[in-house]
Amino acid sequence: MRKPILYVILDGVGDLPFPERGNKTPLEAAATPHLDKFTAKGMMGIVYTVKRGIAPESDAGVFSLLSYDPSKLDLSRGVVEAIGSGMEFKNGDLALRCNFATVQDGQIMDRRAGRNVSTEEARELVEAVNRDPKLKALADFELKATIGHRCALVFHGARNRFSGAISNLDPAYSRKGSVTVALSGVTLPTPIPKCVPLNKTKTAAETAKLVNQFAGQVHETLREQPVNIRRRDHGGLPANFLLMRDAGTKTPKVRTLKEKFGLRSVAVADMPVELGIAKVIGMDAEVFPPDRSLEGYSQRARKALELAATYDLVYVHLKGPDEPGHDGDFDGKRISIEDIDAGFFAGLELGSKLLCVTADHSTPCIVKGHTDDPVPILVTGLNVKSDGSIRFTEKSGEKGKLGKIRHGYEILRMLKRLAQ
Repeated sequence: MRKPILYVILDGVGDLPFPERGNKTPLEAAATPHLDKFTAKGMMGIVYTVKRGIAPESDAGVFSLLSYDPSKLDLSRGVVEAIGSGMEFKNGDLALRCNFATVQDGQIMDRRAGRNVSTEEARELVEAVNRDPKLKALADFELKATIGHRCALVFHGARNRFSGAISNLDPAYSRKGSVTVALSGVTLPTPIPKCVPLNKTKTAAETAKLVNQFAGQVHETLREQPVNIRRRDHGGLPANFLLMRDAGTKTPKVRTLKEKFGLRSVAVADMPVELGIAKVIGMDAEVFPPDRSLEGYSQRARKALELAATYDLVYVHLKGPDEPGHDGDFDGKRISIEDIDAGFFAGLELGSKLLCVTADHSTPCIVKGHTDDPVPILVTGLNVKSDGSIRFTEKSGEKGKLGKIRHGYEILRMLKRLAQ
């Protein structure tokens, strides 16, 4: 009889030694007694979530961890975000992932407008964009605020034909085949990039032209909105631009996890990208608010254990460590890891379940972005024997008996075998 699998992803938890903190990583510096107890009973390894040389966005990392090779998918973060946000999207529409950003004199000053755009501010700004007649004259569209500075944008195809073969209007990410990769070494301020066609078709050229026109008019619409006047008056950064990336025009077609493995599966998540992936691959979903408190993590642990009574696979995505990694905030990332340990892992009673803990990518504080560095992976519970690992860290993963896993999409097949 198959035992339930708890598959826990610590978003962006992987890191590199930080010189100003004794060449430790946040995982090494964090106090994680509860996760360490699980580690001492299991086996460690390291995994390239997509493959070596690819610094993945979360969508590619998560698809891979859930057994899907991103290089074989018609993959678009924009489409996944739109689906996960509950927006109307049909094949032929154009979807993009967006960030509210701060620009001045043609330069991007901050890609996330200080990372402090509130839900209320975002909704007010989105409403201004959605009702602007000059923007409506360009195309039929819907912009939706999701969480913080993040948005999803869908251009509907009744009046236009669209191509997803366009470059990102965001200097931190580049299209590489069917996968978008994070770029290191991007320093701000930097000029606003132009969206350009990635093939020679007329449709791609027209789509890129539309995106550039839309971006320019959005800036005109947003810069003197009351929200931004208030933000400037209080010493904050205005959210006066939309960075747009990861365009797509169709939903990826995949075999569901039930079809591939016979697994009844559910995702416990709060971000639109993970919720969108769950819909695409046929997972049920338990949606939580984006709460990073101890109680928020404890609630997720209780819900995961409850769901394990009826599902074969419970996928839990914990966002906390990624954001301080992007901000270069070593102590913030360390504290986030400690909060997950005290909130989530402290209340996790494994019993007759298999537990896997890993990450969707590394977000080193010293880089302030995603890298292709492998991330630690722990498998414990059931009949898994200890390999002598003591702590869930990058160095322990390098020494663990699971060894080096070349692709994240190999993991789920291994877990299914161990859970028999």
